[in-house]
Amino acid sequence: MTFSPAISIIVPCRNERANIEQVLQSILSQESPRGGFEVIVTDGMSDDGTRTVLAAMAKNHSILRILDNPGRIVSSGLNGAIRDARGSVIIRMDAHTKYASNYVRQCVGVLNETEADNVGGPWVAEGKGLVGRTIAAAFQSSFAVGGAKGHDPTYEGNVDTVYLGCWPRQIFDRIGYFDEELVRNQDDEFNLRLSRAGGKIWQSPRIRSWYQPRSSLLGLFRQYTQYGYWKIRVIQKHKLPASGRHLVPGAFVFALIAFALGSFWWPSIRLCSLLLIGSYAAFNIAASFLTAIRNGWNLVLLLPVVFACFHFGYGLGFLRGIWDFLILQRTPDATFTQLTRSSKGAQDSTPA
Repeated sequence: MTFSPAISIIVPCRNERANIEQVLQSILSQESPRGGFEVIVTDGMSDDGTRTVLAAMAKNHSILRILDNPGRIVSSGLNGAIRDARGSVIIRMDAHTKYASNYVRQCVGVLNETEADNVGGPWVAEGKGLVGRTIAAAFQSSFAVGGAKGHDPTYEGNVDTVYLGCWPRQIFDRIGYFDEELVRNQDDEFNLRLSRAGGKIWQSPRIRSWYQPRSSLLGLFRQYTQYGYWKIRVIQKHKLPASGRHLVPGAFVFALIAFALGSFWWPSIRLCSLLLIGSYAAFNIAASFLTAIRNGWNLVLLLPVVFACFHFGYGLGFLRGIWDFLILQRTPDATFTQLTRSSKGAQDSTPA
């Protein structure tokens, strides 16, 4: 008899040999809701030995299935898993996150109680090492993320997007699947479509997980450059951003560049540039001190640099996206596409 689970857990991954076994063990040991669950891993053609680990685990766990993801990016991986899923509820989990033992059960409970179309928990970061812990602390700061509710561990209510996600299967029949053109921001775009179709997206602190952020400043900067770049493609497709906060970093970086160039012809503009830089520095330092008070003073010297990586990375990527998508009217830049397709970081969720 074929097992027909109530829940399908889908996990896109690529080149995650170092931690995929630990993550899958935590998923497989989840408290099971009524009807049971299956786990579908879509592997983005890993070349680091991840597939060997997956194959060995699948032999020992009948509820674990491994699928190829030739597209190598998260959107194609999610779509492949959803099409093959047998459950009436789809829960997304990924390889960079730790989960409470009742994560799956709480997802299903909140979905049923709220009658929402997508539910999830707050996006809470837990870093390793000094740089990773500093990035994680900044990740929860309103200054870094523009006050996004998704980064508030205590918030419960409606949101415009949610970390990972848990959906009734029929949602995908209603509004379609994830956009496979998007190397990044596929979650954002899907939730924007869902909201505009009248869908309800709900965040609950009962759904607990801990995301592992980048452990290097360069990695963080590149990650947010990619987020900013692909955000423009989402805006272009839908003619409007999901939130005004998505526009702020790009506007800030554009103003700095415009003032710097303008000062060559109009020296008086230098004052505007200095005021803008001075204001940003003041807010950055204040936010760094407030974040250090909550998370430890050993982070205070690194926090201003981390905040700058968030803002300048996203802003520069955003401007590059405007140049490529809106001004030149061309398809996604091959360099950005190849960079994110070849990186295991391409499996990350989208920032809220």
